[in-house]
Amino acid sequence: MRILFAHDLRPTKGESMISAEPFTISPDQYDAVILDLDGVITRTAAVHARAWKEMFDEYLESREESYEPLDIRSDYRKYIDGKPRYDGVQSFLESRGISLPYGSPEDSPDTETVCGLGNRKNELFREIIHRDGVEVFEDTVVFLHTARDNHMKTGVISSSKNCREILETADLLQLFDTRIDGVVSKERGIPGKPEPDVFLEAARELDTTPSRAIVFEDAIAGVQAGKDGEFGLVIGVAREGGEDRLLNNGADLTIRKFDELKISEKE
Repeated sequence: MRILFAHDLRPTKGESMISAEPFTISPDQYDAVILDLDGVITRTAAVHARAWKEMFDEYLESREESYEPLDIRSDYRKYIDGKPRYDGVQSFLESRGISLPYGSPEDSPDTETVCGLGNRKNELFREIIHRDGVEVFEDTVVFLHTARDNHMKTGVISSSKNCREILETADLLQLFDTRIDGVVSKERGIPGKPEPDVFLEAARELDTTPSRAIVFEDAIAGVQAGKDGEFGLVIGVAREGGEDRLLNNGADLTIRKFDELKISEKE
């Protein structure tokens, strides 16, 4: 599918594209687009929350003492969301006054350690995406096809070690020329966001410079990373609002859906 517009608008720094004319991206100005996974390409945050609740509720019920089950609206956001998996386990357990040995990342999912519970959560997450599939933002998929049709390179970044599996489940892996995820970052010693290294590594793999690449992010740490990496354009994806927090932390402009963007024909 090709979506071609000849006009070439330029964003004003700190601009939301909501209710504005579509912003046109020129393949002559930018070689590549680099997208975060969750919230930009797929809606997997809700799946993570379900897996956390199932794991913790199951574990708390197994203990002799009586505990309140995990509340996604309060406990998940306060103790778990945005943290590395084992840190999230430890944080929530501390909120319930429970102390467990840390263990090892190699612990089996039925081991009563911080790592064991974290591995059980990951096992449940994978079961859910294989059973129920992955929800994909179709507007992003159309945009990726259009970018590739116009000879722009595409990259995906994620802190998740399940990134490849998620993309394969959603049948999206073939849309990306490079993938820098939790597995790759661990192998190469790449620090996570808000450091810009994950985006810089993706740009290097795409054989382009940051100034000729566009970053798409829905998180504050992500837009900060794009800004600090001196990328040509940092676009905040605010699907459910919150444009100001992205604009105030480094986004050049924000969108709610990718159909607010158009790609001009390469000259």
